[in-house]
Amino acid sequence: MLRVLLLPPRIEADLQGPTGLSPLTLDLVRLRFAGTVSLGQQLRTLCNDLDSQQMAAQRLVQHLYATFREPGTETRQTALIRCFQTRTYAQLPPARQAAARAALGAGGEPAAHLRCLTLLGTAGELPAWNVPAASAGHLAIPLPNAAVIGRTPMIAGLFRQMGVNIDTAFPMSETPLILDADRRTFNVFHVENAEGSELIPAQQTFVLPHGIRSVVGMGGLMPSGELFAVVLFAKVHVSREVAELFRTLALSVKLTFLRFSPEQVLAEPVL
Repeated sequence: MLRVLLLPPRIEADLQGPTGLSPLTLDLVRLRFAGTVSLGQQLRTLCNDLDSQQMAAQRLVQHLYATFREPGTETRQTALIRCFQTRTYAQLPPARQAAARAALGAGGEPAAHLRCLTLLGTAGELPAWNVPAASAGHLAIPLPNAAVIGRTPMIAGLFRQMGVNIDTAFPMSETPLILDADRRTFNVFHVENAEGSELIPAQQTFVLPHGIRSVVGMGGLMPSGELFAVVLFAKVHVSREVAELFRTLALSVKLTFLRFSPEQVLAEPVL
């Protein structure tokens, strides 16, 4: 039976890494460069005691969730934060392979090199949003081709804004992902006004009931050629100027993830 852990209102003690760091308090609406630099320094030292990138991703998103708060209060400014990375079907453990097969529907066993967008970490205001295994629909999202990806506007928009040409990158292939020539560093995904946006289709079930106003993501390529992305669903307005600051944080996240080998990405064993 799946155990869902309900995080207490103050989760700072649970997020402290080997250095005993507590989250900063940063206002996402008025975020400045100095704040992102300080936060990036925390992110780079937060996960030195962990054994997998998945564990690091979970601690990172929990730390970010605790960091962005209304000034002078404990009110979180994000409803949900998630971290994803692309992996091939063959690199997934059985439960995630099953999720990918279910998403594809009937049609036999997927190709070993089918690329999937895999959920590594999740933190948010609902208990189930704090346990990756509780998110069956996002555990492993298969990306066989541009037509299928286009049916999920947010994922298509995420890749496009990150600089990946989905028309050429996602025929099922073993080749690494390649970013556009002008986007080979760290990129930002931004939806300034989530309500009514075609990029965020779950309007009635997610955007409106949870008060999502803006979405911002950051990410880039790992040396393996796989894309990682951290996506924040904010309950406050995030301007383009603020969203651009997340490029700095993307570098810190990548440096954290570089500690782990390709065999240490997922905490679950791959059979």
